[in-house]
Amino acid sequence: MQRSPRLRAAAAAVFLALAGTAFVASAQTVRPEVGNPLKAAQGLTKSGKHREALAEIAKADAVSGKTPYENLLINQMRGSVAAQAGDNETALKAFDAVLATGNLPAGEQQKILQAQAGIAYRGKDYPKAITYATKYRGLGGGDAGVRTILLQSYFLTSDCASVNKLIGDGKPTEEELQIVANCNLKQKDNAGYVAAMEKLATYYPKKEYWTDLLNRVQKKPGFSDRLALDVYRLKMQTGNITSAADYMEMAQLALQAGIPAEAKTVVDKGYQAKVLGVGAEADRQKRLKDLVEKSLAESQAARAAAEAEARNAKEGTDLVKIGANYVYEGNADKGIKMMEEGVKRGGLKRPEDAKLQLGEALITAGHKAKAVNVLKDVKGTDGTADLARLWSLHAQR
Repeated sequence: MQRSPRLRAAAAAVFLALAGTAFVASAQTVRPEVGNPLKAAQGLTKSGKHREALAEIAKADAVSGKTPYENLLINQMRGSVAAQAGDNETALKAFDAVLATGNLPAGEQQKILQAQAGIAYRGKDYPKAITYATKYRGLGGGDAGVRTILLQSYFLTSDCASVNKLIGDGKPTEEELQIVANCNLKQKDNAGYVAAMEKLATYYPKKEYWTDLLNRVQKKPGFSDRLALDVYRLKMQTGNITSAADYMEMAQLALQAGIPAEAKTVVDKGYQAKVLGVGAEADRQKRLKDLVEKSLAESQAARAAAEAEARNAKEGTDLVKIGANYVYEGNADKGIKMMEEGVKRGGLKRPEDAKLQLGEALITAGHKAKAVNVLKDVKGTDGTADLARLWSLHAQR
């Protein structure tokens, strides 16, 4: 995973925090033989001469009989300068010595622990980063950058349980969910990975998250090819229909399903997006468009008789199909009512498919809460239940 903007910000914050730690205001005095080298080090640091500054700090440290306060100042400045010089080990040891004095108020301790977490992370010492970040949070520190360092460190040490525990049940940030997803992927925990991706698709509905989820659900053992149109419908809803081949395939599937009104909607969208009707395949696409329009006209001409026959039938298959045509023609209220009647009548060869299609139609018509109630009752191990779950997530995003 690439270093995030938040982590870059956290690293910058480390040095801002360190800037104020060189000399702590105090009534205590510092002897010239200690103070003069430290002041020289301070001037060298401002000029970017960190190695020379560390040499001056070493002169101050070599003075015998130093007071606890002098030791505190020396270690504070050494930690700050070493961090800026990239000498992580020296910086961490110096700050450990500062904290060990027990003379700093909680706010100053937080600044140092925040710095140490960033330094350890930068040095790829992830266990230490976890230790410092945990101590920081234990003192009440709430910086988002330290939280991200902690999450990333858990991830890089493959501690997915701690990642999940830290995130909890609230609404995580997108970056946090990406960490969870990658951690579970790294551990080959497919269920954990999918759960994280579902949250990403719900809270941050980018089409690439939906692409991943849809690809995975179609690859599950036992997923039925007859649900291809249902997959395409969700792809359409989530912005994942972009190619001419997709538009053509979806329109043809809708025709085969006896829903020419949906096929026309798909073809029209392809033309509006200037994906269909252009290039070498334009003539073929025009033939499909003509076929769709002809099929729809024939369906509408025969609809009155077909609807009467469907209402007299013992089972509700045709009611569901005719209702779907009404929905995609823009007469959602009438269409959904017919679909609900068909599902309720029963006698369906595939009742779970019918409930799934009703849920899809309700979402298409904007009745999302009602759709979720329908979709939660969809069962089946052939992909219907999996798709119903994804449609529910889409409705609740």
